[in-house]
Amino acid sequence: MGSGSGSATVSGSAVPSAGPETTSAAGLPATDPDGDPAQERLRRWRLVLGGEAADGTGCVLSGRDAAMDGALTSLYGRRDGKGQAGRERSAGLGGSAPAVARWLGDIRTYFPSSVVQVMQRDAIDRLGLSTLLLEPEMLEAVEADVHLVGTLLSLNKAMPETTKETARAVVRRVVEDLEKRLATRTRATLTGALDRSARINRPRHHDIDWNRTIAANLKHYLPEYRTIVPERLVGYGRASQSVKKEVILCIDQSGSMAASVVYASVFGAVLASMRSINTRLVVFDTAVVDLTDQLDDPVDVLFGTQLGGGTDINRALAYCQSQITRPAETVVVLISDLYEGGIRNEMLKRVAAMKASGVQFVTLLALSDEGAPAYDREHAAALAALGAPAFACTPDLFPEVMAAAIEKRPLPIPETA
Repeated sequence: MGSGSGSATVSGSAVPSAGPETTSAAGLPATDPDGDPAQERLRRWRLVLGGEAADGTGCVLSGRDAAMDGALTSLYGRRDGKGQAGRERSAGLGGSAPAVARWLGDIRTYFPSSVVQVMQRDAIDRLGLSTLLLEPEMLEAVEADVHLVGTLLSLNKAMPETTKETARAVVRRVVEDLEKRLATRTRATLTGALDRSARINRPRHHDIDWNRTIAANLKHYLPEYRTIVPERLVGYGRASQSVKKEVILCIDQSGSMAASVVYASVFGAVLASMRSINTRLVVFDTAVVDLTDQLDDPVDVLFGTQLGGGTDINRALAYCQSQITRPAETVVVLISDLYEGGIRNEMLKRVAAMKASGVQFVTLLALSDEGAPAYDREHAAALAALGAPAFACTPDLFPEVMAAAIEKRPLPIPETA
């Protein structure tokens, strides 16, 4: 790909092209509906191809188009600047903090936040700009998102004191946005699941669980009337304010799980705010840390994690198992890519033992919008054989997954899993 915009692909993420609207999704100048369609087509191809010598468009950019193309060239341009085919692309930002700050301001001007976030991630990954995030001025200039939070958490130990307060403010802004988006639906979904999980045998009419009532009375089927005469009604109870369920979130904090750690911390705080759910949050690498006492503030939880390092799932599950007092009312959620550095057979035995005792065990390969990362397929298959299928879960699906686990019904596993 050349440096440019249009419908180009930037490091695997599509940069939207200009449409016929007044302003395009990528912030391109408005397309004149009365203009020359052929010239407009050349303009778009020029933005896609990046103005290399052989792009063949003959189109010259000016104004906002040229400025936007320059911002992309700084990140995705070629090292030698000659645009020769086959040469490796690199950036022109250098290591100058002022230059990067100006560039960050430019891309926020020319692109919507979703594209800005992609370009920021590419700048961090391709150019090694992580160290610049240790400067407060940089943090104030970036577009905050879940991935940036993950990067900041990985830099936590190296972060100078002068930067930590700014970093916490950035993380808190992202966390609060996530809570606003996820909290209401999560509480509503799980409150309904808790109500339905409390079964009673003398329900009011509107509380009758007809599926379970029919299943319990099949022996009373009258063929001549083609109907069932129920002798026992099964109904939904109403969950009281006392603790009904125990939930243990067990989170792998290896580097590849950064986004999952962020989302899980937010969901942990939401669950902890519900009186009828007793929530425990455990993070692990080769060591195990219980962060339950910090669940009232997910920012504290996040800064209590340390992304990276090895993985000992067996040790983490051993700790979680030791915290279970009511197996039949407990849901354990393991969030991990399943690359086990501990004792594999012991890990599987622990999962089997927990399920045999009545624990609802959920395995999530990721809790993010990006889908499943690289993961250990052999371990995933072994867990599936134990009745704990492993799948990636989006934040929007997570409340439904938890509701199904609470009600002890099949999990809503995505078709792509």
